[in-house]
Amino acid sequence: MTLNYIMLQAGGGIGSFLPLILVAVVFYFFMIRPQMKKSKKQKEFRSALAKGDRIVTIGGIHAKIKEMADTTVVIETEGGARMRIEKSAISMDFSSGKVEEAAQEIEQIK
Repeated sequence: MTLNYIMLQAGGGIGSFLPLILVAVVFYFFMIRPQMKKSKKQKEFRSALAKGDRIVTIGGIHAKIKEMADTTVVIETEGGARMRIEKSAISMDFSSGKVEEAAQEIEQIK
């Protein structure tokens, strides 16, 4: 028996792993990579926040940033109430000129 005959009998070597490799590649490009991009964009957004920006929290609260610390932000709602929240709880920026950008980004995600 030759070596080629033995390899053919064994299942073809790398050919049997090809579907598994393709599934891993597809999973990376359709699941992992977009999530990493979104996470990076969100991190950049939160680091660019400034005092006076109008924001929306994850819970849907519309407010204006009054004070900023390393990981927390003091916001003021329309009624004048102040709350201290984590920066990670901020989802959108509604400062002037940025509303259109946010709408375009939402449309691109869909």
